[in-house]
Amino acid sequence: MKIIFQKIFLLITFIFLTGCFTNSISSTNTLPAPIVTIIRPTETFTPQPTQTIIPSPTAIPHLMYPYTIAGLRERNFTGGEISLDVVMGLTDTYTKYLISYPSDGLRITGILQIPQGEGPFPVIIMNHGYVNRSEYTSGDGTDRASVYFVERGYITIASDFRSWGGSDISASFFHTGLVTDVMNLISSLDSLPQADATRIGMWGHSMGGGITTKILTLESPVKAAVLYAPNSADDSDLISRWGYGCIGDIYAGELLQTCNSADVIPESLEAQVIAAYVESATSPEMMRGIAPIYHLESVSVPIQIHIGSADGDYIGSTPPEWSYKLNQALMDAGKDVELFVYENERHSFVGDAWLLFMNRAVEFFDAHLK
Repeated sequence: MKIIFQKIFLLITFIFLTGCFTNSISSTNTLPAPIVTIIRPTETFTPQPTQTIIPSPTAIPHLMYPYTIAGLRERNFTGGEISLDVVMGLTDTYTKYLISYPSDGLRITGILQIPQGEGPFPVIIMNHGYVNRSEYTSGDGTDRASVYFVERGYITIASDFRSWGGSDISASFFHTGLVTDVMNLISSLDSLPQADATRIGMWGHSMGGGITTKILTLESPVKAAVLYAPNSADDSDLISRWGYGCIGDIYAGELLQTCNSADVIPESLEAQVIAAYVESATSPEMMRGIAPIYHLESVSVPIQIHIGSADGDYIGSTPPEWSYKLNQALMDAGKDVELFVYENERHSFVGDAWLLFMNRAVEFFDAHLK
């Protein structure tokens, strides 16, 4: 009997639960509509081709770039100690020394003359003109003028330049090796206690005048400059008159009339360097970077130019037109320049003309350095 009641109870419970479950489903409202993401048609997307960015190749500087005005401006001219190697002369007014100093790892020789008395003294850098190296001795081309200045209270110092005198031999492109030697000499003046390195003038004859002009376009402490029968400030003029540098033996080149032996181009240099030099010497674009006449905006000091009207009469001299051209370019650039023309004087002045020239130079330096 107990078992019968249990079965009845289970049956009633099953019916009850089944009814509740059925009612629960039927009483539920319509199930929420599924969330549907509607993707509406759009304009057909045509992918634009991605522009391929080709990195522009890094500009490789021309092998002659270091010898342009811009390249020289980037250099650091450190110089070193000026060594007083030999006393060459002693007078009541000055002492003359053979000196040496470092430049680009080379030993460069030269001549120094110091006034007697207490310094410090203003300094005039003396840049000599071209003389065949086989004939040159230290002081050639500057001694006469140096004595004139030192007797009037100036230290004078003349670099022989690389490959001249007792200096080490080394390459020089477009005279920039010589420019480097002078810039390093200027940086070395602090090693001379008698020298006032804040009062520096520069004097240059012929090739030395061209070197001076190039230096004036660089940053230097030079306060005034005298150009005496200077080389053209346009290197193209030099190449037109003398050719580019002599490639090969330095002394053999001096015997040739077809190349400019002021530049030393040893055959031991790499072929591509020599080729770059020759290419530059014939490239108007490169000449604009090398020649100082295109960079006169950087000149910041007063300049005197002295030229003989009869100059240019032989191959080793400098036509007056070069000085006229530079003078005009300096005036056009708004620079402080004076031009003096000496009638019938040739490449090196003599007699009264030379004295007049030097007196003008002394007065000029006195005005700007004393």
